[in-house]
Amino acid sequence: MAKTKELSKDIRNKIVDLHQAGKTESAIGKQLGLNKSTVGAIIRKWKTYKTTDDLPRSGAPRKISPRGVKMITRTVRKNPRTTRGNLVKDLQRALTKVTKPTISNTLRRQGLKSCSARHVPLLKPVHVQARLKFAREHLDDPEEDWEIGIWSDETKIELFGKNSTRRVWRTKNAELHPKNTIPTVKHGDGNIMLWGCFSAKGPGRLIRVKERMNGAMYCEILSENLPSARALKMKRGWVFHHDNDPKHTARATKEWLRKKNFKVLEWPSQSPDLIPIENLWRELKVRVAQQQPQNITALEEICMEEWAKIPATVCENLVKTFDLCHCQQRVYNKVLRNFCY
Repeated sequence: MAKTKELSKDIRNKIVDLHQAGKTESAIGKQLGLNKSTVGAIIRKWKTYKTTDDLPRSGAPRKISPRGVKMITRTVRKNPRTTRGNLVKDLQRALTKVTKPTISNTLRRQGLKSCSARHVPLLKPVHVQARLKFAREHLDDPEEDWEIGIWSDETKIELFGKNSTRRVWRTKNAELHPKNTIPTVKHGDGNIMLWGCFSAKGPGRLIRVKERMNGAMYCEILSENLPSARALKMKRGWVFHHDNDPKHTARATKEWLRKKNFKVLEWPSQSPDLIPIENLWRELKVRVAQQQPQNITALEEICMEEWAKIPATVCENLVKTFDLCHCQQRVYNKVLRNFCY
């Protein structure tokens, strides 16, 4: 039987008013277009409770007792990787039979929901202390210190795949129509590797790396492209930033940077990748995906074109909003709390 629509409070009050005016249930029903039984139920409710408001409804009792709720909540907080199946078994041993959806609903009411676990570097206590020390040392650095830096990194841009994600408007069951799909490849030359740099003044050099990069090749790239600091009109004393990739921290790389008298900011090992060029790569990948290149040659050309089109204001804002130490401090505090558990 279909569920009927509940009468509004105004209609219920009007039924009571007409009843008090001396009209019969049949007359009220004909006037308002309602069944006589519905009118009678409203009137009886008003006579009994002196109100037409909805009364509290008991509903079905909770399957899990308050004590059971505390038990599974305590279990989940102690071991977040506990599965719903394990919790069902725990309650069964306590003579309470429930389903997995009931477990989910109960935990959700306690402010807990199932989420994908984040992947983070495996940290030793020495890594935690080094990262915390780094954050404290740079916590009060002025914004200008980050604006005189050149940030560099490498990235892979795919011809097909997640970098080309796009939304489409389609009808039901048309998800596999060629117009509604994005081709992917499992192997082959489906991507290119790029090295680039930028500063608050704008994007610097961008080159394609065609071979597997090692420390010696990285030094050659820096030798040929870091002079772009002059094109970016960097002030004296500018700082070079790159992450702790093995080829960046290789002995040959460090020696080359030392001989060239480049000032380099030393990042702690196992440091979270907060260098703002990651955001610039995202900007480039979005722009390239919109062009939908069909081959590697077009992909490289579009990357170069779109990189050159990135406004200097975008780079400036990335550096200005780079609140490194506050972000680091929050990350380190979470890590330290985890080590205390």
